[in-house]
Amino acid sequence: MYELILMLSLGLLFLFLGWRIWKKEQITLIISYHYQKVSEENKKYYTEEIGKSIIFMGIGMLLTGIINFISKRVFGWLFFTIFITLGFIKLLKAQKKYNDGIF
Repeated sequence: MYELILMLSLGLLFLFLGWRIWKKEQITLIISYHYQKVSEENKKYYTEEIGKSIIFMGIGMLLTGIINFISKRVFGWLFFTIFITLGFIKLLKAQKKYNDGIF
């Protein structure tokens, strides 16, 4: 039960933050050195990519909690691994493309 509450809470937090970064273009939710080199004309595309990546990770967290709670097994952690890994790869690609590097 605690796992469900924790994963749902984290998933919802990631969904909320991803939505704020993507739709509201609230770039300040990202650590400043991650967007120092992002040009003003690329800000919209950068926040969209980063926000979607974070939302993707949040969906993985939600699925992990729900699947583990329903199945009483650890199958949900497979979803967690897949969604976090793919979301992180997408996030790194956006960093490299718009910020001229990972950092």
